[in-house]
Amino acid sequence: MAKHRIVVAGCGGMSNTWIDYAMQRENAEIVGMVDIFEESAKTMAAKKGLDVPTFTDLATALEATGANLVFDVTIPASHKQIAITAMSAGCNVFGEKPMAESYEDAKEIVAISNETGKRYSVMQNRRYLPQIRSFRDLLRADTIGTVGSIHADFFLGAHFGGFRDAMDNPLIIDMAIHTFDQARFIIDADPVSVYCHEFNPPGSWYKGNASAICIFEMSDGSVFSYRGSWCADGLNTSWESDWRVTGSKGGARWDGAGMPYAEYVDTSKPESFIREMVSVEGKQGWNGQQGHFGCFDEMFAALEEGRPAETDCLDNIKSVAMVFGAVESARTGKKVIL
Repeated sequence: MAKHRIVVAGCGGMSNTWIDYAMQRENAEIVGMVDIFEESAKTMAAKKGLDVPTFTDLATALEATGANLVFDVTIPASHKQIAITAMSAGCNVFGEKPMAESYEDAKEIVAISNETGKRYSVMQNRRYLPQIRSFRDLLRADTIGTVGSIHADFFLGAHFGGFRDAMDNPLIIDMAIHTFDQARFIIDADPVSVYCHEFNPPGSWYKGNASAICIFEMSDGSVFSYRGSWCADGLNTSWESDWRVTGSKGGARWDGAGMPYAEYVDTSKPESFIREMVSVEGKQGWNGQQGHFGCFDEMFAALEEGRPAETDCLDNIKSVAMVFGAVESARTGKKVIL
């Protein structure tokens, strides 16, 4: 019998990657599929060649299958119910971001995780790329000295349709969680406060605010600025954002696609109005799988080693705090302490 007996909750298009990963893992087995529209579960099971029972209710599925792990690939509004139902039934949970639809819900999920001893790990696939790992390594090596500020630009014209188009805060809640989490990862610091201006520019096809500018104070004394839009047709950045970090000895750049690089002051040269710099390229050091599969590898390794995953809810709630702090700041027009 496989060590990880998995029920997949949410059988829309996003579940493809989750199911594909589980099917290629030797010690994992999908034992049931759940969707509020059972036909969607049946269709996905048939598509993947899975002969498993389908359900419309998670609790029923867990009781019937003896699962010990739930994949939550539902919409954000369902994450709290799925996570709490699963952990209360004795299952660990791997879930799509964002962790919850509100900060209060996220705190409740963390409380249930602590109470039950079950792990809830969140998909932050954008941490698992060789380029971002190299960027982080450049900073950890003191290449540019003490970090003073970190900046991210995110501009894409994403025509999803569906629930995102109807959300009040589609950019901040559904997408910026990635960039905020990346910022924490890159400089190894946590948020202290945020000021955010959120807006919906001309030409937007979203009901809610699809653009935002945010300023975060971080726990290491640095400032993180974010400029983003999900309705920017033309001149698009990568999905990973375009990054610049300034330090006491130089600066580092990553465009989200290629390898990062940095420049630091050449102390062997005399002082001048614009100081001469030494360039250094980021090194390829990450040998793990990339994206979703890299994050899955870490989640499963953490379960099997009896530790919280890198993206466990105990850590991810700090990224969630950035999201809902930004939303609250935009609503009130005031800086929010996190």
